[in-house]
Amino acid sequence: MLVIDGHEVFTEMHELVDPAHTAVVVIDPQNDFCSEGGIFARGGKDMSAFPAAIAAAARLVDRARAAGCKVIFIQNQKLPDGKSTSPGWLRFMALHNKLDPGDADMCLVGSWGAEFVPGLQPEPSDIIVQKWRSSAFVGTNLDMILRVHRIRTVVCCGFVTQGCVESTARDAGFYDYYPVVVEDAIATHDRTLHEASLTVQRTRYDVVPSEVVIAEWEKRTPQLA
Repeated sequence: MLVIDGHEVFTEMHELVDPAHTAVVVIDPQNDFCSEGGIFARGGKDMSAFPAAIAAAARLVDRARAAGCKVIFIQNQKLPDGKSTSPGWLRFMALHNKLDPGDADMCLVGSWGAEFVPGLQPEPSDIIVQKWRSSAFVGTNLDMILRVHRIRTVVCCGFVTQGCVESTARDAGFYDYYPVVVEDAIATHDRTLHEASLTVQRTRYDVVPSEVVIAEWEKRTPQLA
């Protein structure tokens, strides 16, 4: 820990991920992004990185719950008939994701595509926050929930690396939380984009393997080891 401008600033991993003030935010583990048969897969995107990342995120979440961390699932949503979209957002979703315009209904409310993948599901003790744009902070109650629970560190896992994960991690920092990104518990459809995003994110905040975070929790709660 350092003292800068009269503030105590966390510098060590054990300080950052102390369960007393840490939330694990699981970003968009949904069928349209992660599953065969979802919109990404139907659009021909490479899904090979997702199974390992889902497994790593599931283990991270399991250990987080056991250590006493708050776990928050983020669920991307879209209202039917364009009620939550704009031309700018549709351009991003359809053109920049190289999807057929008919696939603009990604994560449509109530659809199978919007459901959480079988291998990574919330439990009753977890919180679900629904979002409408890439960042889990934009237009949601996530910041309020984090502050209610006196959270200082946001540990990010989920999908996709260069999109919703990076957007949420950046905003966590802008909202004055400590962002920690778990590099093996995130994935995207393009390895080049994944590595490029991680290169940028490492210049901004902590990007670490899941074992580094879990090891700190196990030190505090030896029964987890």
